[in-house]
Amino acid sequence: MSNEKGLQDAHVKIGTKQTVRMVQSGMAAEVYVAEDSDPQLTSKIIALCEQHNVKYTKVDTMKNLGKACGIGVGAAMAAVAK
Repeated sequence: MSNEKGLQDAHVKIGTKQTVRMVQSGMAAEVYVAEDSDPQLTSKIIALCEQHNVKYTKVDTMKNLGKACGIGVGAAMAAVAK
């Protein structure tokens, strides 16, 4: 990811439950989704983003998304707050 530093500096919620809550509540400015995460989860969050007009970006791996968010483990998805 080219904007690793930007994600670490932004107010980010990491994980499926928190990301879904952020999108549903209208608090998400953008969502990042790892392409190697569970397809059921990714299809659900992508549909939710489209429904709520939230931009989403696919990231190649969960490991890279976790690293970009400043955590030492992989992350399936993350939401940047407005």
